[in-house]
Amino acid sequence: MVSALNAQLTHHGATDVLRAAFQTVPDIALVSSFGAESVVLLHLAAMVKRDVPVIFIDTEMLFAETLVYQQELAERLRLSNVRIIRADDAEARDPSRSLHRRNVDACCALRKVAPLRRALEGHSGWITGRKRYQSGTRAALEFFEVEDATGKIKVNPLARWSRADITEYMEENRLPRHPLVAQGYPSIGCAPCTSKVADGEDPRAGRWRDQDKDECGIHFVDGKLVRAGQDT
Repeated sequence: MVSALNAQLTHHGATDVLRAAFQTVPDIALVSSFGAESVVLLHLAAMVKRDVPVIFIDTEMLFAETLVYQQELAERLRLSNVRIIRADDAEARDPSRSLHRRNVDACCALRKVAPLRRALEGHSGWITGRKRYQSGTRAALEFFEVEDATGKIKVNPLARWSRADITEYMEENRLPRHPLVAQGYPSIGCAPCTSKVADGEDPRAGRWRDQDKDECGIHFVDGKLVRAGQDT
């Protein structure tokens, strides 16, 4: 089915991919970080199916600006089914909120990966904002794929979009940017693990700076964590 959909939609745009996703996987959800580029996918989805379940993982370590932006976007786009998910055991396992200093991967697993996995248990597929330009591992990213680790269908409507396409779409549709982008944060995650990016640096240089890590761990290929990419 996935191969047939990719072949059928080879020359189609993101809106057609979304329509096909909703028809093929009725219980599909959209996962969004409400980060620097998230508004594009959310806007497209709202035009096709405003009540699509939108899963937002509140790690309880996010910037206040992200939480405000999430509320404002949901209202502006009239998204009627936003689900805010938090870890059930974060308080017990990380009461001092310092786990990220000792083991950053364990913190991501506790506060984002595990909650998302639980949130997706009732869905046969999910929609992401991944794009080919974001890394070498995504250079051949298709619109539809099967996640080997879970068997779920993963849909990437923006797979073939460029960074310029994202910027142009935001400008043409007058979509509000995340307020931290103007302050030097082109890629935005949890506050303790996100820093400003200098001119000329890679947009993700401010994520887990000086650590051998550039992905929170929510995307897998062949059952293995893929450490590359932009905001979901």
